[in-house]
Amino acid sequence: MTKKKATLIGLVAILLWSTMVGLIRGVSEGLGPVGGAAMIYTLSGILLIVTVGFPDIRKFPPRYLIAGSVLFVSYEMCLALSLGYATTRHQAIEVGMVNYLWPSLTILFAILFNGLKSTLWVIPGLLISVTGVSWVLGGDSGLNIADIRQNVISNPVSYLLAFCGAIIWAAYCTVTSKYAKGHNGITFFILLTALSLWLKYAFSDQPEMVFSWPVILKLFMVAFALGFGYAAWNTGILQGHVNVLAAASYFTPVLSSALAAVMLSAPLSFAFWQGALMVCGGSLLCWWATRRA
Repeated sequence: MTKKKATLIGLVAILLWSTMVGLIRGVSEGLGPVGGAAMIYTLSGILLIVTVGFPDIRKFPPRYLIAGSVLFVSYEMCLALSLGYATTRHQAIEVGMVNYLWPSLTILFAILFNGLKSTLWVIPGLLISVTGVSWVLGGDSGLNIADIRQNVISNPVSYLLAFCGAIIWAAYCTVTSKYAKGHNGITFFILLTALSLWLKYAFSDQPEMVFSWPVILKLFMVAFALGFGYAAWNTGILQGHVNVLAAASYFTPVLSSALAAVMLSAPLSFAFWQGALMVCGGSLLCWWATRRA
């Protein structure tokens, strides 16, 4: 396979992942936040067994197996439940934007814990990303502290889960980079996430899952996006132009929000798009700071 073709396959992964906010929210509206997430990760795990295969976890470095499992499962649960617990579709898109703090945080963690070289431009990059998320949470008012506070207080669980998820995913990327040593545990981690969600569903009071054709269609679409997205991304980063894929991935917040707005019929304000562009710009600046170094 040529580098160009592998890079295009990697770009398809970014497109697939950009549909997940809208699709996860759509599934959770019919099957509940926990039941819907459990179904999604179960189907995704089955698809990954077919596309990527099941790894021999006995060969995994112990640190990667333990830390990777805990961090990956925690992140995926935070992401799915933060979207499922959002009170409105518009709020679900806002919650998804909070989650996109992870690219900037990943670079920060790599600098702090993995010795990644960077220039001081990473500091304004981080500040721009945080300001962008705050701008989104301010609604039509933009960077308005009172409106941001009122918005977060209206549903602190969703926003807190999304923020914790961003931190956890940054930690997962850092741990994977340091301890994985070429091993890929994504299939095992996805199935472990599904098992954890089914246990939560079984031992907690959850709404009944109501299946309908639109919900079933979204369920298979998001399982496809998650499962084949990881398979396509692996192909891209192993055989394609990694720098191109890294730069393109930082535009995911804007693409994800646009697709979610269409799928959920939830128009977004001009202030939202301003904040989304700030998140992308801040992430790109952080990435550029490491390239300059």
